[in-house]
Amino acid sequence: MHAVRNISLCTKDCLCLYICPTGATNTENGQIDFAKCLDGCRLCVDACPSHAISLIPRNFAPQQPKTAAVVDTLQTLAASKVRQETIARTISRNAESAQQRRLAAALARSCRILAEDCYRESGYMLPQGAPTRQLLESLLKMELPDDFPRDAVQVLLDRLA
Repeated sequence: MHAVRNISLCTKDCLCLYICPTGATNTENGQIDFAKCLDGCRLCVDACPSHAISLIPRNFAPQQPKTAAVVDTLQTLAASKVRQETIARTISRNAESAQQRRLAAALARSCRILAEDCYRESGYMLPQGAPTRQLLESLLKMELPDDFPRDAVQVLLDRLA
């Protein structure tokens, strides 16, 4: 397990900088240096007052097989949640009161999380999943701008092998 920081939650209290024994949290880009992070240490996780740091596994478990019917149902539910998120965001933008805006924004966030979970369970957005590998391979075959980071895509594919 190693630590990761959710930048959108980080309140810049920076206790992690003082508690980390390896300096893994002291980076210019705000992300935690995995190479320096001690496996399972969690000192920064426990010290973070904004709960922006959590632990994730270094290696993910293999994806569990699902029948075509289950995958179709998950994708249908995810598509429904995406539509609901769009509706909730529209309501939030046009709401007359702060309470309505907050409620609609919370509903939109909930729909997004559920859609992401459904897509993940149906085999998408998993780093080790076949769809991720296929996407990365297709990017290397496409004609893209010269500044497209092909080397980074190849590194990701190599790590998935």
